[in-house]
Amino acid sequence: MTVSRDEFRDAMARLGAAVNVVTSAGSAGRGGFTASAVCSVTDDPPTLLVCLNRSSSGNALVKANGVLCVNALAAGQRDISDAFAGIGGLKGEGRFAFGAWSTLATGAPVLEAAAVSFDCHIVDVIEKGTHSVLFAEVAAIRQGLPGRALIWYGRGYHPVGHDEAAA
Repeated sequence: MTVSRDEFRDAMARLGAAVNVVTSAGSAGRGGFTASAVCSVTDDPPTLLVCLNRSSSGNALVKANGVLCVNALAAGQRDISDAFAGIGGLKGEGRFAFGAWSTLATGAPVLEAAAVSFDCHIVDVIEKGTHSVLFAEVAAIRQGLPGRALIWYGRGYHPVGHDEAAA
């Protein structure tokens, strides 16, 4: 049995995922993209997996810089997700007009109001189909304030979690 691209994409729309803005900075410049294909690989050493479309303008930049920060978005940060997804035509540095940014260990941009940020060094890259699979070892973590997170499900944004302010 062969699974078509459309059938696979429709099925994946039923798999909820955190909305992340992945950023990078270094000799290749500063940039970022929105991603839902992020997961934990191991806790020893702490490592994440990040999938990035090979045709993305940020692909070469992130790999050349060798660092990235996974910023998991809070429920009210859809505008930041849209900006880094290129909605509205924003590119490169223009995307950083949304949100307040700082850095931790690697110099990759860290979103101040993210639910959590994982600052990482890229330790391995595997090219698979349309995507680069980045393995990123965590150098520093910043945990944001408690609250609701933003997920992508059914081709749309949804808040999830407990609203601490309502408790």
